[in-house]
Amino acid sequence: MLPPDVGRQLRRLQLRARRAVANLLGGEYHSVFKGTGLAFADVRAYQPGDDVRAIDWNVTARMGQPFLKRFVEERELTVLFVVDASASLAAGTRRHAKREIVAELAALLAFAALHNNDRVGLFHFTDRVEHVVPPRKGTRHAQRLLRDILFYQPAGRGTGLRAALDSLNRIQRKRAIVFLFSDFLDGGFERALRLAGRRHDLIAVRVHDPLEDELPDVGLLELADAETGELVLIDTAAAPVRQAYSKNRRRWEAELRRQFRAARVDAIDVSTVGGHLDALIAFFRRREQRLKHQ
Repeated sequence: MLPPDVGRQLRRLQLRARRAVANLLGGEYHSVFKGTGLAFADVRAYQPGDDVRAIDWNVTARMGQPFLKRFVEERELTVLFVVDASASLAAGTRRHAKREIVAELAALLAFAALHNNDRVGLFHFTDRVEHVVPPRKGTRHAQRLLRDILFYQPAGRGTGLRAALDSLNRIQRKRAIVFLFSDFLDGGFERALRLAGRRHDLIAVRVHDPLEDELPDVGLLELADAETGELVLIDTAAAPVRQAYSKNRRRWEAELRRQFRAARVDAIDVSTVGGHLDALIAFFRRREQRLKHQ
């Protein structure tokens, strides 16, 4: 059952996304995501210094003088959102739930793709792939994707990144731009990540909450695993407990970054505190600068 204010939420989300695309992301999106090839455009008369390998010999024979084939970048791209719908994505102790962060970033990217006449699709996964929307164009299609991301009710509760990436690699044969939204609280997916990183332009968007990074000093704290329901009682007043937690968390984050580098996957870190649009824009600008120096 969808919330009664679903229409209002979607309109507000779309308005923010359209404004962001118009003011910030339009040019960056176009410049950092190149087309997959070249498409024939037309012919023009040969001029001294032109590459003779581009001569169209059929037209040249008909016209009695040399003509060149002219090609343009084939711009149409396929953009896929692979979205973690596990129970941990509904969590959030600050301004937003993780799922709301994902929806807002996906809205911005969907309308940037729409502005560039690209196709957009969606994979929802928990411990298995539950919901696939094939890539299409159009405003109504983008609205459908946003509604699904915000309000989809998954059957599973766990996280299966390996299953999601294996399905992506099996189903999406043609190279695509893939945004993988997750908190990455899972293991055993490194090989599938490397394969997806070779086949696609894969960007990992890690959504996290401050409570996952550092334990507050509030005495006894009962924590529940959103995916398994397991309860754990922690004495956060004990400094060694907080320090051990932080150390393990930093070790896990370092290992995750290593996996992203090994798979040649770009990564964006966003938080439920906010600032996620700034993080996305900063990513586009870093990539634009990197492309300029290649």
